[in-house]
Amino acid sequence: MTKTRTFLLSVVGLVSVLAAAHGGVLRPVLAAGQESSSQPQQARPTPRRMDSHTALGLGRVPDAAAAKRGEPLYGQNCQACHGEGARGSIGPSLVRSVLVLHDDDDTEIAQVVRSGRPQAGMPPFKQLTDAQVHDIAEYLHQLIELSANRGLYKGAETMESGDAGKGKLYFAAHCASCHSVTGDLAGIGTKFAQPTALMARIAWPDEHGPQAATVVLADGRRLTGTLVHYDDFETTLKPADGGEQTWPTDTVKVEIPDKIAPHRALLPQYSDDDLHNLTRYLMTIK
Repeated sequence: MTKTRTFLLSVVGLVSVLAAAHGGVLRPVLAAGQESSSQPQQARPTPRRMDSHTALGLGRVPDAAAAKRGEPLYGQNCQACHGEGARGSIGPSLVRSVLVLHDDDDTEIAQVVRSGRPQAGMPPFKQLTDAQVHDIAEYLHQLIELSANRGLYKGAETMESGDAGKGKLYFAAHCASCHSVTGDLAGIGTKFAQPTALMARIAWPDEHGPQAATVVLADGRRLTGTLVHYDDFETTLKPADGGEQTWPTDTVKVEIPDKIAPHRALLPQYSDDDLHNLTRYLMTIK
């Protein structure tokens, strides 16, 4: 064994003895004049559960008092074009506006209100004060918050809200032309453990099963059947009376019916009460 190796082993042994003498904890050697910190290491804070507002990326929380003042101002100045609840009418929906969503300090909203958008038929509203514009902007931010939290802010898992009688009337007026509580929706109240899950399905249903389509050939012939494959390059259809047929996609026209078009049309028209009433009614269909 060389002298160098003997020396290193001796050092390691000395370190082990010192560590044992100090309870297994080694402290660094301090330079002259350097003070030792005897403060205990702070425990890591318990991670906080992210609230729904932050999780949805909605920016700052709207000022509720300003939003309350802004609601009648919106009704007097904006509702005729942008609709009740800012859901859109002859003017666009402001609940889905990217400008409104990302304008945390109201500067962009104020610019549009002050200058208008003449090319789109919107006049300027120069008579509104800065405070009034701020209140309208806060009302719009609150509407976006409520829409984004639709499944959370009014219901929770048990969802006590909703009037089944009003929901039945709404179903008859808006849903019965396509659906039946004794047909495709028979027993629907037993298929969802939570009302909020059913409400989400009402607002935006999933498409299940084979997708029907019609392929229009270059010579004008129309073939209807089940769409087996469809992308930018190839289209494969299985007609009801024959085997699969495949064409280059750029040589045919493919018509695919939108089965949830009625739901898509109703989406901007639903009020929160509409959805809760309809959900409450459908939960009674056992």
